[in-house]
Amino acid sequence: MPTPVDRRAVDLAAFPNLVVIYLGMRVRTFAGIKTLLGLGPQIDKAGAARPEGLLHFENNIIFRLFPLHIGMRWYWKDFESMERWTRSEPHRIWWQNFIRDSGGTGFWHEAYFMRGGMEGVYVDVNRPPVGFQAFARDVPMRGPMFSARQRLQVSGDTPAQPPGMTESDLYQSGRSGREGAA
Repeated sequence: MPTPVDRRAVDLAAFPNLVVIYLGMRVRTFAGIKTLLGLGPQIDKAGAARPEGLLHFENNIIFRLFPLHIGMRWYWKDFESMERWTRSEPHRIWWQNFIRDSGGTGFWHEAYFMRGGMEGVYVDVNRPPVGFQAFARDVPMRGPMFSARQRLQVSGDTPAQPPGMTESDLYQSGRSGREGAA
């Protein structure tokens, strides 16, 4: 008897350089609720603007009430498109502000690459662990762990960091080793 279930798969052959990135923000203090709720509409607007290379985005797919935690998934056609967007507005401004003051929240992302490789970043994300943190050792975001391009050993030149966001800028000012480039 044939199955009545409609089974489907996706053919990703047209997307050999696909990057899927999960991102999340966890509230750590009462003030973090304001930070989280303030950024949500801005992130929705950024995705809806369809920056070059963004294939699809899904916001608010991860949710936890305690501690309050919201996450999303974005699909990029390639690493370069994603990296270029992180260096442009509004993302650049969000990241610069977050590095100065996380506003009572923690931020994380995990990226998965069709051509192979994964990487994750956890900034002011304390326990309980999230994603890779649950089983892999976390290390300071310095040296070869400072940028996604370096963590993944992607060839080519790393685009210039925005002013005030280089590794030496962040660590000369006494910031913790958990901070860095996205």
